[in-house]
Amino acid sequence: MKLPMQICRLPKTVRRLFCFHKDVPMKKIITLILTVFIVWSCTSDGPSGPDVDDFDREAILVNWADNIIIPAFTHFSETTGTLHSDAVAFSEDPTLQHLETLRESWKSAYLAFQHVSMFEMGAIMNYRDFLNTYPTTADSNSFNPEEKKTILENIETSDYNLELPSTRSTQGFPALDYMLNGLAENDDELLSFYTSDTNSENYRTYLTDLTQRIDVLANQILNNWTDSYRDEFVSNSGKGANSSLDMMVNDFIFYYETLLRKGKIGIPAGVFSGTPLSTHVEAYHSKGFSKALFNEALDATQKFFNGTHFDSNQSGESLSSYLDFLNTMKEGADLASLINNQFNDARDAAESLNENFAAQVESDNSLMLSTYNELQKNVVFMKVDMVQALGISITYSDNDGD
Repeated sequence: MKLPMQICRLPKTVRRLFCFHKDVPMKKIITLILTVFIVWSCTSDGPSGPDVDDFDREAILVNWADNIIIPAFTHFSETTGTLHSDAVAFSEDPTLQHLETLRESWKSAYLAFQHVSMFEMGAIMNYRDFLNTYPTTADSNSFNPEEKKTILENIETSDYNLELPSTRSTQGFPALDYMLNGLAENDDELLSFYTSDTNSENYRTYLTDLTQRIDVLANQILNNWTDSYRDEFVSNSGKGANSSLDMMVNDFIFYYETLLRKGKIGIPAGVFSGTPLSTHVEAYHSKGFSKALFNEALDATQKFFNGTHFDSNQSGESLSSYLDFLNTMKEGADLASLINNQFNDARDAAESLNENFAAQVESDNSLMLSTYNELQKNVVFMKVDMVQALGISITYSDNDGD
């Protein structure tokens, strides 16, 4: 007898079950088809989804390197070059106009940094600590008492080496925030530190040393990626803890969990200390820039997840497309969509926050905690569900207890 199409799609061993006498009623055959198909599809012999090894991992690495990471570092290097040039101009002529120009270039470079901070791979490691350790250690009453030196001590003595790890909280964007916004209550008083103070020359020198250090690091990282590391990164497309994809996923999730969720929101909101810490927000002294930095970082992480090019809305292979390829579901819902929706929910929660996170913590910290809770949901989606689907192990550890 000629087998129905549904039977023909079954494995050969199963199809043989239906080769009986011609007088078997079709109703019984259909009933048997459905029964066997359900049992067969629920066993290990049934059709499995796409294998995690069948996806082109190198295509993800190429998209990350050529369309996201290198363009982002190129842009960052351009902004740090402008930042240093404007700092030199201010140092040579410390006027209010030059101060305002320098503040704007500081903001531009700080925003650009949010797009590269998650990529700490290659020969230049730990640059995040040098560029964005906050709160900064400004004076003896600062919030990092374990540091041996402070910004004001460095200025007074001119005895500092910004390449030493012990100076990480006295440099970078947070230190510039203090130098440009935190020295005094108003601009006239602030400018006096650079013009008429006993150590005015040292203030100007320290300022340009800070911007030069940032610019040098930015160029070192970019050159490392473009000179050699890009090819090494792309060619290392296998599986395992030392593969490029596994290492990048670990670094990406670490950044999201520790530096974005915890650093920008959780610590100031008092999630880990039990006490709100308004002085621990990013860009504390600017009094109105912390929300912009958070939003930029959140956008950068979501774009990376989706493989969106740095300088356009085009996208390539990504963690999102990898999950889609595997038809990854969580409780009946598409995991990639769940992650994107949660990025959006966190963004929506942050909309209600004050532009100045310190003011928000002090006025209504519950909104900061709500934003943290939305961010936390994606930690579970990515650190648990996503890595399990991709066959990636989390190799870093945190002590949050969450």
